Amino acid sequence: MGQNSVRGKGTRESVPNPRELGWDDGLYGEGGGEAAQGRTAVAVDDGEQPATSAKDGGRRADRRHNGTRRRGKRGKRRILRWVASILSLLILATAGAGYLYYEHLNSKLKKDDLTLGDKMADHKANAAGQTPLNILLIGSDARDSKENQDLGGAKSTFGGTPLADVQMLVHVSADRSNISVISMPRDTVLKIPECKDPDTGDTFPATGWKLTNESLGRGGPGCTVATWYELTGITIDHFMMIDFAGVVSMADAIGGVPVCVEQNIHSRNRQGQGSGLKMKAGTHPVKGEQALQWLRTRYGFDDGTDLARTRAQHMYMNSMVRELRKNTKLTDPNKLRKLAEAAIGALTVDKGIDSVKQLFDLGEELKSVPTGRITMTTMPNFYTQRQGFAGKVEPKPGDAEQLFRMVREDIPLDGKASAKKKPATAPVVSKDPAAAPGEIAVLVQNGTDGDGQFAERGRANAVKEILTGKGFAQAKADATKNPQEKTVIRFSNAELEGDAQAVAKSLGIPLTSVKKSTDVTGISLIVGADWREGDAYPKSAGQQDNKTPVSAKPLRGDNEEACMPVQAGFTF
Repeated sequence: MGQNSVRGKGTRESVPNPRELGWDDGLYGEGGGEAAQGRTAVAVDDGEQPATSAKDGGRRADRRHNGTRRRGKRGKRRILRWVASILSLLILATAGAGYLYYEHLNSKLKKDDLTLGDKMADHKANAAGQTPLNILLIGSDARDSKENQDLGGAKSTFGGTPLADVQMLVHVSADRSNISVISMPRDTVLKIPECKDPDTGDTFPATGWKLTNESLGRGGPGCTVATWYELTGITIDHFMMIDFAGVVSMADAIGGVPVCVEQNIHSRNRQGQGSGLKMKAGTHPVKGEQALQWLRTRYGFDDGTDLARTRAQHMYMNSMVRELRKNTKLTDPNKLRKLAEAAIGALTVDKGIDSVKQLFDLGEELKSVPTGRITMTTMPNFYTQRQGFAGKVEPKPGDAEQLFRMVREDIPLDGKASAKKKPATAPVVSKDPAAAPGEIAVLVQNGTDGDGQFAERGRANAVKEILTGKGFAQAKADATKNPQEKTVIRFSNAELEGDAQAVAKSLGIPLTSVKKSTDVTGISLIVGADWREGDAYPKSAGQQDNKTPVSAKPLRGDNEEACMPVQAGFTF
């Protein structure tokens, strides 16, 4: 294959010749389509949650335009086959269309640090030597450019600290047979870890209870990545921060995205709250302002909560993937060019994605995944009782960890076995040597009421005595209530991981139940409802249930029957 040398970001790299890839010469004509300008921002708020002014955690990237003209000799059909196969997920649509005029688009790709927190663990390869791919999609509500301010929302948020109002983890299986997506509601209450910004030297200390969307304002998307890793233990390879204004432009480029409502809906109440979405019952293609309204709608969908908005976003993304895969929608070279401009203009990526070509390579890895094996889920949650967070949610004990574990262990959320049967993933054993048992302090708590029954009285003290008998002389019982369905061991920092695993091994607790957490200081053993009695941890309790929790509300990518219920009082 011939090569073109392309200059970008002070380096030269070798790029496949577009002519040899068979691109239609109409794709390299004059003009470039409309691109979303300004720093990456997403307008998905409906004006309910003003942000306070503070340092912006995002980054600006240099923008350069190279108008180099290239001409190919083959027809459109090959382009269509390539684009249709590569656009497996909404955001990775950028890879397919973007590669058509690499030099121009590469200069528009904005970049930032992957993580501002602790170093993440390496992936464990399967029997075939393959490793999974995890990408965190982030949507910011920042309105620091005229284009994004024109999209609407509360004026009090203009120029304010950006909030990560959309957070979706995309897991691509090691064998590339399936894709699993976990959404975290923006109203999730958790603790944000310490984040250090290497560009500014700023350190943002670990927090108490905060909303997850505040992580973006603490140095940028790398802090949101660090927060996800702290909560889930899932190693994240890349992030892509998305401008939903660009997503709307993508919807326009493909002729609209079909969505469905069960009844007529008008998202506006007497107080003026709502996105303004007005639509009759049934399935309709949305684009432009109406597509943005769909993505922002909270009041009027289902129960009027952020959880309902998340489900509507899942439906939109699934539908857009299906539309992008239909060849008939991508026959116009000008539409392809606009799609590429909108997609690249909508992105800020981590520095590990150094070019549009690498986006192309990521897309290549996804082209074989059918929509029927894309599963969208929402992090299982419950309404918190913490003071000051009325109406907000927390990860649901048991179910949320079950979902996270399945992704960590590369278990498909659609319940289908991998094409190539793989042995169960072994837990990663800490490289940090454990101290002697007598030097390890352990706090034991009683969480045996995690299954809804009354707690087993005296259980924390009983397990403390078991540990003492095994040489853990510094074990202490704690009266704090901490309901857990399954017994877990948590440790506060990486230096204690080996010690925490030593505690687990002494009691026969699986290492998959040992997890780093900002909720504890030192090492805590929470005795769950699965170990209400006996001196030995039940072997049956250690057996894993590899079923996606119902509370995760799984939705398959090929489900064209999904339709949003309408909240009472928002019909017409």
